[in-house]
Amino acid sequence: MPKAKVTFADVGVTVSVPAGTRLIEVSEKVGAGITYGCREGDCCTCLTKVVAGGENLAAPSVLEDQVLKDNLAPRHHRLACQAQVLGGEIIVEPA
Repeated sequence: MPKAKVTFADVGVTVSVPAGTRLIEVSEKVGAGITYGCREGDCCTCLTKVVAGGENLAAPSVLEDQVLKDNLAPRHHRLACQAQVLGGEIIVEPA
């Protein structure tokens, strides 16, 4: 199974995770500062800035895309509860 390296810039931690893992799952395990409310992509609480490696995340679902638009999220931001890693290296930080 492909692996990805995810770095949480706010806490300076890099971890290797299997492809398909959601950013919020990794954040919880390493104690990064990404907060969340619903975990279902509705509340936008887990808005996360993708500093680098956005191409290594799965494309936003229709739901995530709509929530980002409705909340006027800046470019390069994703919902950590929805964003799945595909491989490669990704650097994120709380929005």
